[in-house]
Amino acid sequence: MNRHLPRTFALFAGLSLVFLYAPILVLCSFSFNGGRLFHRWEGFSFAWYAKAIANEGFRDAAVNTLVVSTAATLLATVLATGAVIGLQRAGGRQQQFATALIGLPLVVPEVVMAIATLIFFSSLRNATGVDLGLGNLVVAHTAFCVPFAMMPIRAALRGVDPSVLTAATDLYASDTATRRHVLIPLLMPGIGSGAALAFMVSFDDFAMSQLVAGPGQTTLPVFIWAQLKRPLTPEINAMSTIMLVVSIALICLSMAVTARGKLTTR
Repeated sequence: MNRHLPRTFALFAGLSLVFLYAPILVLCSFSFNGGRLFHRWEGFSFAWYAKAIANEGFRDAAVNTLVVSTAATLLATVLATGAVIGLQRAGGRQQQFATALIGLPLVVPEVVMAIATLIFFSSLRNATGVDLGLGNLVVAHTAFCVPFAMMPIRAALRGVDPSVLTAATDLYASDTATRRHVLIPLLMPGIGSGAALAFMVSFDDFAMSQLVAGPGQTTLPVFIWAQLKRPLTPEINAMSTIMLVVSIALICLSMAVTARGKLTTR
């Protein structure tokens, strides 16, 4: 009976992969459809990719997405790295409390966070007249991405040999010098992975962007969602495939940075 268990697990794993990825493969395939129907194959063509790239709304949304994701990634990575290093010396209870507080976006429903963020920015604008424009999205995405960036960095910190830091202290290195020249280089694989993860989370975010974004601040997920209210053509498949390719490229980049960082550290 035990011999059949691996085959059973392999079967369920295969079925799960088919269930998860078959719709994505169908979507990507029909992005090359030459006809106007998004669900009926009428020949191979790149025409819908050309039309998607020529779509001014799609280009504007892509620019907004890249600006917001890049800024949020930089801020979230810096804050996450500082939090991980700062919590390194905190007491057990203090560290657990701070980690749980920072990690709230991981457990709180995103729509709840989005509504709370919208209320906060609305109250700020009514009280002070300050409107950050696209900066509202940057701040919202940064707060949401910090815990995601922290996870790989915390994992990298656990792999740091404490004796290395002790040796730096014994050689009369200051705390600042130890962090700058010893600890941060050792954390670089985790920092790179955290930055890539934060960028992907921000790049693909919908709920937060849908509620917080103002006029002219549409991001790619929100733009694609708006296109679903119109008659569907393979252009929507092409747009979605472009987003998918960017996400896969980020995953590959993250893996390459992590692997190179580990080799450098060794």
